Amino acid sequence: MTTKILADEINLPTTTGAATSFGSATVVRLVNTDTAKHIVTIVDAPSGTGIGSMTLPGGAVEQIVKTASHYVFADSALVRGTKVGFTKDRKS
Repeated sequence: MTTKILADEINLPTTTGAATSFGSATVVRLVNTDTAKHIVTIVDAPSGTGIGSMTLPGGAVEQIVKTASHYVFADSALVRGTKVGFTKDRKS
């Protein structure tokens, strides 16, 4: 698979009220630029009900799938994210 970049990377918001949908993204690439682990949380709306959360280890890169209407925030702005998509690899 090849990752298709669809937006600029941003520091994740650090409160549920400021959570982002990444432009209604359904796939988000996350990177933890810190050496410490951080919690990433998905909510149904800014300041809304939690859908789920996960620990992102220091230095980790992860791609998450979410509903376009869901929002994401982290416990540290050292977690960065961007809207991405996937394309099939082309064979030479």
